[in-house]
Amino acid sequence: MLFNSFLFIFVFLPLVLLGWYGLNQYKHYELAKVFLAGMSLWFYGYFNTYYLAIIIVSIAVNYFLSYLFTFSRTKLTNRLGLLVGILFNLGLLFYFKYYDFFIENINFAFHTDFTLKHILLPLGISFFTFQQLSFIIDRCLGRAKHYSLINYITFVTFFPQLVAGPIVLYKEMIPQFEDPANRKWNPHNFSQGIILFVLGLSKKVLLADVLALVVNYGFAQTFHLDTISTIIVILSYTFEIYFDFSGYSDMAMGLGRMFNIILPVNFNSPYRACSVKELWQRWHMTLSRFFITYVYIPLGGSKKGKIQTILNTIIVFFLSGLWHGAAWTYVAWGTMQGLLVVWDNLGIIGIKNREEKHPAKIHIPAWLGWIGTFTFFNLSLFFFRSESMAGAIQMFRNLGAMNYTGKIFDVASTLDIPEFYVIQEALSIFAPNAVGYAYIALLLFYLAISFFFVFRKNALEIAENGKMTSRKCWGLSILFVWCIVSLSQVSTFLYFNF
Repeated sequence: MLFNSFLFIFVFLPLVLLGWYGLNQYKHYELAKVFLAGMSLWFYGYFNTYYLAIIIVSIAVNYFLSYLFTFSRTKLTNRLGLLVGILFNLGLLFYFKYYDFFIENINFAFHTDFTLKHILLPLGISFFTFQQLSFIIDRCLGRAKHYSLINYITFVTFFPQLVAGPIVLYKEMIPQFEDPANRKWNPHNFSQGIILFVLGLSKKVLLADVLALVVNYGFAQTFHLDTISTIIVILSYTFEIYFDFSGYSDMAMGLGRMFNIILPVNFNSPYRACSVKELWQRWHMTLSRFFITYVYIPLGGSKKGKIQTILNTIIVFFLSGLWHGAAWTYVAWGTMQGLLVVWDNLGIIGIKNREEKHPAKIHIPAWLGWIGTFTFFNLSLFFFRSESMAGAIQMFRNLGAMNYTGKIFDVASTLDIPEFYVIQEALSIFAPNAVGYAYIALLLFYLAISFFFVFRKNALEIAENGKMTSRKCWGLSILFVWCIVSLSQVSTFLYFNF
């Protein structure tokens, strides 16, 4: 079930809100959590009932391990329990996400012919696996207590964050479900939730899904693009992936607030960053938090010398790339990001008027830092989006060819959207030679709008800035109706694939 679907908006969401607040109104608190967990499992199982068995087994094993830690009295038993927990969670993730990738590379390296299983990737497995892995690690280290089964199930399955994040921690979720104050309808939280949901839905439906038309065509034509069309395609993808994932995160936060649950911020205007290091402090923040807490710091962080710090950073970004997908293109993307962060950490170049832990040797204006950061991030997405390394390399070749073949007209013509229908028909009658240029103008307009919104207040800043005025209400209503009209072009969220 998608957030941007009629079934979710007009059936599922009203039912779950009525059930949750109705049961809490009559003080059936435990039953309310059972209801919420059950509805969340329905939400998850709607995609494929086969997925339900996987998440239920995952929850059962992890909860049983948590229970066993209650009786553990020695470091040895704790370590054995932790080892079992890590092997189970990573093994589950490996089997469903990386098995074929591993076998493909074995076959290539050793000229074997092991059969691929073509295993269907369960939605959100990377998210709920990391979520539970963090809990098991903290249970072993004595930083988390054992919770009731229904609290644990609700923590893992809470539908706003279940299939595409943010990656939440038990200590920021379970206390909220246990707080009696959160069982009562809160008009302030609910209005903020509506704002976040509508703005996120608008990002997804009105921007990401439109730019996806250009991106999907462009990357299918990798070997036929010229320099101009390559630049346009990668810019479109840069904004598509941001509006897609940050839009989902905004909707998730909005839905959480409708239930008086505050989900962690996952995006904080990352395209405003003036360094790659700063970008990663703003992009997919909960994933960065997980890797810093459970990989980077245990490896020694930055406390074991410069060489070890560089190695730890590369390891984190290598794993981050692999987490996003079972392909060498993702590994290349992650490694490139790691090298860029290492460069920032060396402190050779800094940004003027920025506080720095270690002053840089050279300082550049913020605008120049932004250009460099945005450019390098765009270049790295050649790897992230391409189907193969050959495709990614071809995109770099297209960029360096410095040629123009007019392919931009074909790229722009993919924007055959309902909002442009009347203009397109009128031009076809009165100025047919101008239709192609009109599509290019439309594409440039979408890119300009994307840049505009990147530097405006983000959804959370708008939601938390003042009351729901009549002007804001009208604006949100128009956006919501526009989104509903556009739902005939529903697509999946990009991060469902990760």
